[in-house]
Amino acid sequence: MILRRVLPFAKELLEKVVESGGVAVDATVGNGHDTQFLAELVGENGLVYGFDIQEDAIEATRNRLRENGLDGRVRLFQQSHAKVTDCVDDKYHGSVQGSIFNLGYLPGSDKSVITKPASTLMAIEGLMEILMPGGLIVLVVYYGHEGGPDEKDSLMAFLHNMDQSKAQVLHYQFLNQKNNPPFVVAIEKK
Repeated sequence: MILRRVLPFAKELLEKVVESGGVAVDATVGNGHDTQFLAELVGENGLVYGFDIQEDAIEATRNRLRENGLDGRVRLFQQSHAKVTDCVDDKYHGSVQGSIFNLGYLPGSDKSVITKPASTLMAIEGLMEILMPGGLIVLVVYYGHEGGPDEKDSLMAFLHNMDQSKAQVLHYQFLNQKNNPPFVVAIEKK
């Protein structure tokens, strides 16, 4: 298939900006799949910062990284991604290459624990401050759950009003799929 599905497309975007020796952020570590992917991209001399409010997500990610020999490349924080600028070392402000979010809930867990519009928008604003020019924020937006449409609407309103002199924003979505299919939003800092 020529058109990439949502998750492969998100990873393809990140592969274009996150380089060996670089710094990246997984804003929603979940089960650790994206954290592992970023840790592989940054290589032995790079660093990934990972965030999740759920202890189970942090533990699942820690175990995945340990099993793959990548735990030395990642710093995990059991707290909101809204704290990204406080947690990423000052020396990396302005040089973060890329970040990924999976908005929604942790698969296989309590579906009432979801990402929220206010903290997501704060995290995006914080990442825009510490991202390098040409850096990328990729959001995979799942919204087919209670609270999901509110977050999607807040996010899209925020992005439509983002200053085009500071960033360009891409919306990638399959239009003919049923049941609230996820979509990708990518923000490239100018």
